[in-house]
Amino acid sequence: MGSDGEGLAERLRLTLRLHDEGVRLMRQSLRRRHPEATDEEIERRLREWLSERPGAERGDAEGVPVSWPR
Repeated sequence: MGSDGEGLAERLRLTLRLHDEGVRLMRQSLRRRHPEATDEEIERRLREWLSERPGAERGDAEGVPVSWPR
């Protein structure tokens, strides 16, 4: 693998680490907002958030939604 591939691999690793950190932070936020919730309830809420993403129902980017694949 050349240097371009190594750069891509490193960016992918960074992206995955950032995703994991975002999930961890959201889990903490849910725990603070719902201190009475069980671990199972927090995980359910987290899965719902990951699936629905209130405020980002059509993704995070600006633009016109299109069907995938085009």
